[in-house]
Amino acid sequence: MKRVVWKMMEVLMLCIANTFTVHAQSYALSLTNPPNSLQLLGEGFVSTAMNERDFALSADGKEIYFTISTPHSTFQTIVYSKQLSDTKWTTPEIVSFAGRYSDLEPSFSSDGQTLYFASNRPLSGDAIKDFDIWKVQRTATGWGEPINLGSPVNTPSDEFYPSIASNGNLYYTATYKEGPGREDIYMSVLKDMGYQKPVALDTTINSKFYEFNAFVDPDEQYILFTSYGRKDEKGGGDLYMSLKDKHGRWQQAQRVTALNSAQLDYCPYVSPDGKSLFFTSNRHTLEASFTNPTSYTAIRQEWSNLLNGTGNIYWIDFREVLAQFKHLH
Repeated sequence: MKRVVWKMMEVLMLCIANTFTVHAQSYALSLTNPPNSLQLLGEGFVSTAMNERDFALSADGKEIYFTISTPHSTFQTIVYSKQLSDTKWTTPEIVSFAGRYSDLEPSFSSDGQTLYFASNRPLSGDAIKDFDIWKVQRTATGWGEPINLGSPVNTPSDEFYPSIASNGNLYYTATYKEGPGREDIYMSVLKDMGYQKPVALDTTINSKFYEFNAFVDPDEQYILFTSYGRKDEKGGGDLYMSLKDKHGRWQQAQRVTALNSAQLDYCPYVSPDGKSLFFTSNRHTLEASFTNPTSYTAIRQEWSNLLNGTGNIYWIDFREVLAQFKHLH
């Protein structure tokens, strides 16, 4: 009888432990109503003291994807979380196809069935290579095996940050020597035979400085990107936007004043419903000096704070941002 009682107690304790484990592994976050002013996304869940960057939301809004990295971004990998209820999400996990090489910058096709990303994984063997654009298809049981986009998109130089329009046109960042600047945004048209030779966006977007990490509207009516080195830059790299005119030409890109800080602001992404803008920022609350001598404990505390200078993800109502931008420009 004792043995039976102990067994029942063990089962009960296991059930209680599992209940608390499930609770501990869920996080509160609602993406229904984006804030009118800039806010950290998912404090302690998405945005932590680690370095987080990039953001992508599945077409049904039930999966979020972002990138985390080891210190100095030596190794980067894509993680995801699934929605349990309107406000509860699972603990982030590394996606099934990642975890060995540096994979980053996830971006969905408009139908949500393909995930594009940048990776330094080898085409064969085990040695890492330069960064290329890859894609992976959804299957009945999860994600399939990643496929390299190949030429003419991928080259011996680096390619980063894919963004895919509804018609399949691919926008991405590259460090080609023949480009107008040190890092530029390119576009490759998708036709029946595949991707065509990439073309650098014109000087309304690209400059002699750095332009990178562009998000293109699925209908190709606006583009958001980061530029570093321009005279009007607030610091570290700022977010800029360009709209197309009635003739389908990109207008001169302008800073999105309300979004930028004195640190690097980058990796913009707009949700499939067009309501929410997400982006990464290295803004922080670190002190450059102290009125009174600080302590070892205080410095350790700075490292554990969310705003410690590593990347965090912010979000805001994009409809307000876009309306204000159109009004000013």
